[in-house]
Amino acid sequence: MISSQYISRITLQRDKVDSFDAYPFSLPAVRSLDTLDLHPQVTFFVGENGSGKSTLLEAIAVSMGFNAEGGTRNFRFDTRSSHSTLDAYLRVAKGFKKPRDGFFLRAESFFNVATEIENLDAAGGLGPPVINSYGGQSLHERSHGEAFLALLMNRFGGKGLYLLDEPESALSPQRQLAALARIHDLAGDDSQFVIATHSPVLMAYPDAWIYQFTADGVARVNYDDTEHVQIMRAFMANPGRMIRTLLDDEK
Repeated sequence: MISSQYISRITLQRDKVDSFDAYPFSLPAVRSLDTLDLHPQVTFFVGENGSGKSTLLEAIAVSMGFNAEGGTRNFRFDTRSSHSTLDAYLRVAKGFKKPRDGFFLRAESFFNVATEIENLDAAGGLGPPVINSYGGQSLHERSHGEAFLALLMNRFGGKGLYLLDEPESALSPQRQLAALARIHDLAGDDSQFVIATHSPVLMAYPDAWIYQFTADGVARVNYDDTEHVQIMRAFMANPGRMIRTLLDDEK
């Protein structure tokens, strides 16, 4: 049966991998990967830095035709070629519907996307300025957080596939709540999100699927069982005690 969602499953073609001792296949999340089912609306990848969640998200994005540094499918710039070859080993199960919109957001290279938008507008074209779709003001003239939010509020138009890598990196807790509300609006407008995040605020989205990336591989977990939530709750319950314990351990 063909799924009606834009992406329903990711499969690593393990028989094509020459060695699981070489990057990116040596990453625990990739080494153990077989198939990963995605929620039709919101799926989260969570885990420690270096666990492989961003590498997998990037590979999914490239497999779907997005530029490795981010942007829409129409963006074809290359500031620095640094993405892995993982996309060549993935099989992406697509539904019969094609997204009308789409965007790959990488926090670390969003500056490059903003620069490319200015380059495109400077070159001119038959249509209106590209920046009009992002709120009309240069993304470089906004704070990092304001630029991210402008992207969510203005460029994301619904009925789309949105792949977001650590979108919370520039957002205050209040702005993360605003982003969560916007994600909900778009999910209700036939959109699908796959989000790599460290944010307990974002991953609290109701009914989302959460995959936790650890040294043992990838497993679907409940919100309350994620390491991020457990650590944050322990800290907020008694920050003084945790800080004292941490600093004493550093002596």
